[in-house]
Amino acid sequence: MTTTKIFVHGVPDTPAIWGPLVAALGDGNGPALCPALPEFTEAAPPGFAATKEAYTDWLIEQIRAVHAEAGPVDLIGHDWGAIFVLRAASLVPDLVRSWVVSDAMIDPDYRGHSMARKWATPLVGELIMALARPKTLAAGLVEAGVPEDIAAHDAETWTRGKKKAILNLYRSADGLRFVGDWVERLADMPSHGLVVWGETDPYVELHYAQAFAERWSVPLHIEKGAGHWAIAERPDSIAARINEFWATIPA
Repeated sequence: MTTTKIFVHGVPDTPAIWGPLVAALGDGNGPALCPALPEFTEAAPPGFAATKEAYTDWLIEQIRAVHAEAGPVDLIGHDWGAIFVLRAASLVPDLVRSWVVSDAMIDPDYRGHSMARKWATPLVGELIMALARPKTLAAGLVEAGVPEDIAAHDAETWTRGKKKAILNLYRSADGLRFVGDWVERLADMPSHGLVVWGETDPYVELHYAQAFAERWSVPLHIEKGAGHWAIAERPDSIAARINEFWATIPA
């Protein structure tokens, strides 16, 4: 059975981050859609708030549109994209066949990494963004395992509007702290899920992934020696595991 796949990128990425993995997955699983988060490659629609709720609503709109044409979707998310995938899957589970998340999750015990907390702090976040340069961003991404061509592409999108959207997003989540309904509604997620993690992720340590996978009774794939951007650093290994996962889902 072929099912439409929706790949959701995170911060500070663009859909380009999915190129290696989509290629490694092959074209036998159904259409692959890699939409850009509003303001991350092009200006967001007027009035778009760039909060965690606004981006979730945006993703649910993508899901509803695909579902109306082709039925339930498979969601794949990395970083903030993983958070949006989990939230959307918990809110519209009937529209989602399965979900895969990489190197981020919704967990009340996770309090955010250092940069997340800085971006969430008024004035401090603005100062960091004012000093941030595309060349520095590209170098940092390459050092973290992102292919050079993708890092260069994503650095070109490092605009004032994107920086502001990132600050708004992190502040809407209090620097990656999730409580209440965002946590409680996870119980409504579809049962077919997979967690993929870079073993040496410096932003969200592996033990959070292990606890999340155990809590929701889903398999965990640990990519040995890989970091936060394991999906681009080790696409062949991760694609093999995701294809294996998809093959286990009843038609």
